[in-house]
Amino acid sequence: MSLRSLAAELLPAALHGLQRAPLVQAQPVPSSEISSFAALLDKLGYLSKADVKLVREAYKFADAAHLGQFRASGQPYITHPIAVAGLCADWKLDAQAIMAALMHDTIEDQGITKSELIQKFGAPTADLVDGLTKLDKLSFTTREESQAESFRKMLLAMSRDVRVILIKLADRLHNMRTMQAMAADKRHRIARETLDIYAPIAHRLGLNQTYRELQELCFELLNPWRHTALSKAVQRARGHRRDIVERVQAEVQRAFGQQKIKVQVSGREKTISSIYQKMREKHAGFAQVSDIFGFRIVVPTLTECYVALGVLHQLYKPVPGRFKDYIAIPKANGYQSLHTTLVSPLGTAVEFQVRTEAMHAVAEKGIAAHWIYKTSDKKGAAADAQRLSSMWLQSLLDIQNETRDAAEFLEHVKIDLHPDAVYVFTPRSKILALPRGATPVDFAYAIHSDVGQHTVAAKVNGEPVALRTELKSGDVVEIITAPGARPNPAWLSMVRTGRARSKIRHHLKNMESEESRALGEKLLAQSLRAEGLQLPSADPSDATAAALWQQLTRWSGNRNRGELLIDLGQGRKIAIIVAKRLAQMMGEKGIKPDAVMLTMGHYGQDDSTATQGEVLVDGSEGASIQFASCCRPIPGDQIVGYLGRGEGLLVHTADCPTGKRLFERDSERWMGVDWAEQLTRTFETHIHVLVKNGKGVLAQVALAVSSAEADITHLDMDTQAADESTELRLLISVRDRVHLAEVLRTLRRSPVVLRVSRSRIS
Repeated sequence: MSLRSLAAELLPAALHGLQRAPLVQAQPVPSSEISSFAALLDKLGYLSKADVKLVREAYKFADAAHLGQFRASGQPYITHPIAVAGLCADWKLDAQAIMAALMHDTIEDQGITKSELIQKFGAPTADLVDGLTKLDKLSFTTREESQAESFRKMLLAMSRDVRVILIKLADRLHNMRTMQAMAADKRHRIARETLDIYAPIAHRLGLNQTYRELQELCFELLNPWRHTALSKAVQRARGHRRDIVERVQAEVQRAFGQQKIKVQVSGREKTISSIYQKMREKHAGFAQVSDIFGFRIVVPTLTECYVALGVLHQLYKPVPGRFKDYIAIPKANGYQSLHTTLVSPLGTAVEFQVRTEAMHAVAEKGIAAHWIYKTSDKKGAAADAQRLSSMWLQSLLDIQNETRDAAEFLEHVKIDLHPDAVYVFTPRSKILALPRGATPVDFAYAIHSDVGQHTVAAKVNGEPVALRTELKSGDVVEIITAPGARPNPAWLSMVRTGRARSKIRHHLKNMESEESRALGEKLLAQSLRAEGLQLPSADPSDATAAALWQQLTRWSGNRNRGELLIDLGQGRKIAIIVAKRLAQMMGEKGIKPDAVMLTMGHYGQDDSTATQGEVLVDGSEGASIQFASCCRPIPGDQIVGYLGRGEGLLVHTADCPTGKRLFERDSERWMGVDWAEQLTRTFETHIHVLVKNGKGVLAQVALAVSSAEADITHLDMDTQAADESTELRLLISVRDRVHLAEVLRTLRRSPVVLRVSRSRIS
């Protein structure tokens, strides 16, 4: 929606001066800011006297540490930690968390050490404070790198103790509430960061009240004009809908009174940011967004939730397709409620949410409800929230195990913070929550890493489907595995969960390293054979060989033998240079060249490409050996290998123009390569086909290629219209040059083909 159209929609409503007291309250107003320790003590009645004493000591320590420090608003800095501790007290967090909240900036801003905190307040509290401390003291290349590494530290601390993120969210919430004194660019940056990271984390952990407030504050800072205009429009709408809201509330309370069901009926209003989001999603104006107001029904027991639903459906007609049972199937963050949309007496749609008191606490406080209910009997929903959130926290550790790069880790976490979800079933009726757009591959990795690694096919609702199929809520998914199956690089473009993405990337990196290591060992062995020597054993019990490898890796700058071989396989080091150095070291230890091996090593070599011996390729080499796209070599072609820097071995045909230019520029990186006797797959090559224009030409060309037992993997054609002929550029898969010749002969016999030839991209 453009700024101009939004203005036309909202300004008449915004400027109309109808001022009436609203009946339906907006989202719960945040608890008033506290700035004194006395006000904080009033909130700590749930703690023991001993715990309150510890909190008092932490306050004295933080107050002394921040003495003389002021916030941008001019207030003493200690007012911020007190306010953060007050928010944590609203969640009934324990004494250690309150203490950490009071001291959360002491390490970062005041130079207090973690060991000092351990000595004064114990290791658990010090760990919480340390988990909240950014890595600003370290040296990073860019601000983004520093930010990503700090996020990783905090999220990993959170996965070990969820109180870290609860304190951080309280810290961010108070900062967002008091952002006005900051510079505009800093306000915008912090609001964007909050919207991208912290608000989704709050939602993922079920802290919906915090999530809504963070979203609202971010929207107000990032879109101040839209927020002001929409706020005024909502005020006017409250006045227009006052009568209908009062009538619906009275009729609902009367209906429950007749059934003698004890309920709490409260009105609620969507936030300005959620109204704007709905306007954008529906491409609608403010007047077309009908469900601005809704009602919440809180009942004593689970059974009465369904009874209350029946009462509501008897009172007003439900809107078809607008009922959701989040009690039977909770959301991924533990949220439970019955949602139904009913048609009010004036024909407008009104949403109702039905839940118990414990469910309401979880709906607003999420995993923080664990502390509220941990000593009471009403802990079922809170326990569910903790269990579901713990599953996500565990997934952070899984992602960390496969991802060492901080920016990549943050990317995976952002994927998992996607709020929308679909709910699918295993064949044994276990429910799994996955992000919207998730595929059977995501499902497989959610079941277990081993299931994902060996996936070959999937069935959804009993029917075979492609692995890139998007899953829908209610689908029953069955994964078919095979022991020899491995992840496909193409899966990275289809998965939606950070867990699946990190597992696939980790496997591909390991596979590439293993292949590069094997290639490096082959290159070094062949280069050393040209010196008449055999590669030393990798057996650590062989003292002479172990000493040689240690001496060689020290010379090369590698940490170990495996790292050196990987560098050789990826072209970061030249095998012949390393082999000559190793031969010199072996000579110093009295190991003499073997005359027969020396003869074999030099047999059949020429001066240009075979000084390192020949590498045999059969098509099974994977990422360590690639076939150049410029010339597309196939078995039967004369080939040479170029060892690129960090790219592995690139195979060209001997007459490739691109390869010849590379050879002239960097001849020492070329080596002899030949085809193995037994090949493991087919190979792709380009052909150009000039055809007559007419009906069914493509079909006849495809039939000719297929009859020659070849496959078309890609097709391009001229975009400009031609009267008599068109050139087709085909990428076909063949076994070797003999097979290619057969394909070309078959195409020439086709009546629609004028000319056909193999082509190369120079």
